[in-house]
Amino acid sequence: MTTQNLPLAKAINLGLREAMLADPKVVLMGEDIGTLGGVFRVTEGLKTEFGEHRVMDTPLAESGIVGSAIGLAMRGYRPVVEIQFDGFIFPAFDQITTQLAKLTFRHEGALSMPVVIRVPYGGHIGAVEHHQESPEAYFAHTAGLRLVSPSNPHDAYWMIQEAIASNDPVMFFEPKSRYWPKGDVDTKASGYPLHASRVVREGTDVTIVGHGAMVSMILQAADVAANEGTSVEVIDLRSLSPIDYAPILASVAKTGRLVVAQEAPGFVSLGSEIAATVHEKSFYLLESPVLRVSGFDTPFPPAKQEAVYLPDADRILDAVDRAMSY
Repeated sequence: MTTQNLPLAKAINLGLREAMLADPKVVLMGEDIGTLGGVFRVTEGLKTEFGEHRVMDTPLAESGIVGSAIGLAMRGYRPVVEIQFDGFIFPAFDQITTQLAKLTFRHEGALSMPVVIRVPYGGHIGAVEHHQESPEAYFAHTAGLRLVSPSNPHDAYWMIQEAIASNDPVMFFEPKSRYWPKGDVDTKASGYPLHASRVVREGTDVTIVGHGAMVSMILQAADVAANEGTSVEVIDLRSLSPIDYAPILASVAKTGRLVVAQEAPGFVSLGSEIAATVHEKSFYLLESPVLRVSGFDTPFPPAKQEAVYLPDADRILDAVDRAMSY
């Protein structure tokens, strides 16, 4: 069988296994990823299969983990680093943004940095502070890094392998709230390149763009909108840097309206960048301003308030109604 029904976490696990089987230079590093299999069990069983020299439990020291991965990449390895939770990435921020992102440029292309940094991110899991953040804009702003985020198990299986095969550093953002829902994974054909965005639902009245866990929320809103007579086209970004604008611009040319939805705060965000670019390139095709739906510009709240903070289908539908009212 070429198609399996898997949760996203298991799809990543299977993709990691395929990459490790294909290349003995692929090694995994992170806190509790070996014996425990990671706090979300994404690496479960891989230490047993490949051994402790390829699946390495590390100290609780994110800067040291990424710094070690940089050294391994210099020696010809392809390290895959797990940051246990999104909010724990900042001790490694200097290593990622001032070293990892710049070494290839600094060496005029002579030195590759094939490092993948896996980042479980986003809300909807009822966790405490530093466990539900969406820090992707910090890294999308940094030249030299590639950023991707799968929204479904099929993409997760293929994108992790494609990220590992890249000679550039790739930050692989994994939506925590989508780890467990299952979906079909075709293990013979990926369908889309790593940095391609994808139309996941066709429509004619308004385009909505999102990434990661937000894609499933947008699809819920699109179902409700359809029942109310509004046809919504949904685009999954998949790649956050670089962004594949061709499907977005083609869709806006058809619908004349765009809503960008994300969990992260809206100020100086991916949504801001997409809105600005679409206004620059498609101004005369727009029937309404590009609208953004996002988390609020505050620190992530306590778990009991996450439903207030995070965009839901109702907030997306409100933006759709406003776009249609012009």
